[in-house]
Amino acid sequence: MIEKQKLKAFAERELDSFSDYLRIPSISAQNSGINETVAWLQETFSALGATVEVWHDQGGNPVVFAELKGNSSKTVLFYNHYDVQPPEPLDEWKTPPFEPTLVAGKLVARGVCDDKGELMSRLTLIKYFKENGGLPVNLKFIIEGEEELGSPHVDAYVHAHASQLAADVCIWEGGGRNESEQFQITCGLKGIASFDLEVVTAASDLHSSLASYADNAAWRLVQALSSLKDQQGRIKVAGFYDDVMPLTEDTKKAIKDIKFDAKRVTQEFGLLRPFVTDDPAKALVNSATLTINGLSSGYEGDGTKTVVPRRAVAKLDCRLVPNQEPAKIAELIQQQLIKNGFADVKLHYNTGESAFRTDLNDPFVKLNVAVAKEVYGASNYVVVPNMPGGGPAKQFVDELAVPIVMIGIHYAGSGPHAPNENIRLSDYQDATAYLGRLLEAYQAE
Repeated sequence: MIEKQKLKAFAERELDSFSDYLRIPSISAQNSGINETVAWLQETFSALGATVEVWHDQGGNPVVFAELKGNSSKTVLFYNHYDVQPPEPLDEWKTPPFEPTLVAGKLVARGVCDDKGELMSRLTLIKYFKENGGLPVNLKFIIEGEEELGSPHVDAYVHAHASQLAADVCIWEGGGRNESEQFQITCGLKGIASFDLEVVTAASDLHSSLASYADNAAWRLVQALSSLKDQQGRIKVAGFYDDVMPLTEDTKKAIKDIKFDAKRVTQEFGLLRPFVTDDPAKALVNSATLTINGLSSGYEGDGTKTVVPRRAVAKLDCRLVPNQEPAKIAELIQQQLIKNGFADVKLHYNTGESAFRTDLNDPFVKLNVAVAKEVYGASNYVVVPNMPGGGPAKQFVDELAVPIVMIGIHYAGSGPHAPNENIRLSDYQDATAYLGRLLEAYQAE
């Protein structure tokens, strides 16, 4: 059995061994640093004794597959992604985004939370086991490079390489401590439908004096958006909630166990308005959303330019719960706009991912709970039915028939996608020790 303190010290000591990973600006949205990152992953996994392949056959950015043999017949599959969000706005970073920097017990860098730091923790653990008796179980890794673009090719890769990816269980990226410092064992993901709405009202922008008779694309779009949601936050789209399934009793109980610290969340994000729900914990798990991500129309530069905009665009997403189909939801929204008198507002579907939940009574979930009690304490963990974010996990469930659990190194203030993204070194050490004990416990089952 591993010595937890020894492994924690090892994790801190070896942090620099993998920090070059954070220095590569692997920004998929800008097609930056992709080849350099793939080369780093190949070299690093090979140095740890893994068999490594780079897959290109299904299009998109390369997918890295790595496999290591352990001391049992059991196999754990890990999912990670090597791409990160753009670092902008750069003026809000207190340290260079692609130069990992220690600040008051925190490691700051773009991607350190989402999701490079978690792969670093897993690589550290492999190195530890290699030096201390060998891996308890077989390990496989699939590391993609388009997660921040919605993982458009992952389904095809999982389908095409299902035999190579075969495993007994799957551990996903993403996880850690919540606002109340509970370690989260997360068993699912929300789905997502991402789309644009566009309206055009004229051949060109007009002088604003003509607003006395000419329609305005910006107003037209705002009115269309307003017709889709009421003041209480309920989505006014016919059929939007029809496929939402009732919560099981186990799921209801798990939600009640989540300690949502409203005051801390408000302070952490600097929220200036009250919550839009009376039950944030339940909403995070099982409320579908319709969110305006951005609006663009007319003149947006400095100074004054008085025009009637000819075109307006809004970017939106829906976070969906199990059994809601992304493409169907987008079509329902388009049909509702037509019913509301906005047939000229066109929906352009971008991407979608389906939601899923692992059975909370699955033996692997229960094993995670047992190890969490050992590492974090009997009352300092929580089982989360699904996280509020999305990911391409449903295809893994459908193709590989594996239970999926999300565990990781984050904390509530990690700031994924935001300036000054960070992790706490203490969480990095604890989570590495937790994963080590989990793999040992899984071998012993």
